Amino acid sequence: MAEHLASIFGTEKDRVNCPFYFKIGACRHGDRCSRLHNRPTISPTLLLSNMYQRPDMITPGVDAQGQPIDPRKIQEHFEDFYEDIFEELSKFGEIESLNVCDNLADHMIGNVYVQFREEDQAAAALQALQGRFYSGRPIIADFSPVTDFREATCRQYEENSCNRGGYCNFMHVKVIGRELRRKLFGRHRRYRGSRSRSRSASPRHRREREYREKSRDRDRDDHRDRNGRRPDRDRYDRESGSRRKHGSPRRSRSPPPAREGSEERRARIEQWNREREEKV
Repeated sequence: MAEHLASIFGTEKDRVNCPFYFKIGACRHGDRCSRLHNRPTISPTLLLSNMYQRPDMITPGVDAQGQPIDPRKIQEHFEDFYEDIFEELSKFGEIESLNVCDNLADHMIGNVYVQFREEDQAAAALQALQGRFYSGRPIIADFSPVTDFREATCRQYEENSCNRGGYCNFMHVKVIGRELRRKLFGRHRRYRGSRSRSRSASPRHRREREYREKSRDRDRDDHRDRNGRRPDRDRYDRESGSRRKHGSPRRSRSPPPAREGSEERRARIEQWNREREEKV
């Protein structure tokens, strides 16, 4: 029974928990929904409800005076808002993703989802946003259950084939330009790369580093200079207790005496015996 409940949690078959709130953090029924909205007490994702105000809020492509708006102006307006929000929220930590809904339904229009790298960063941002205003409107922020935006976004919208239009119940995420994305998110990737190099290396990288160090040691031991001496021996001459002064001539050591054969040793012993008998 427990496995069955776990398998249907957050799906259409779940008659207790609201699947739309679980997937997109919002429900068109709001508090009147017959299913539960399990609001998280902590999450890396924040939902800023109805925050983005499109310049064509009343009729798409037309301003409040009924005049058509150039699509490029609409995109510029959105990217200015996006960059402004990103710069403000990035003060509290590294942003993994920032998504703004292009939906027209009341429970999704202008929703901003910001996902931080760490939960405590999201908590700090939530606390700082309480009681603040943006463009004369209060900011309504809360933790969101959404952590995987692949399940929350409308795939048909990404393929330009959604027949529900702006009233789709899945996210229609507005897209920013490539240059702006590189500008905002590229610096965090560079910072993360430099920070990751300062962390302890993985076991595989440790093994590779140890192998390289051992290889260098072997090469250093095998390498000899033109005088036939190893660099390690030169360092020993400079640093050991019997080190010679810098610039002093090197002492030449006499070669060890040649080892005598067995016949030579017997002849020497006989000679010692004769000399001893003569003295007696």
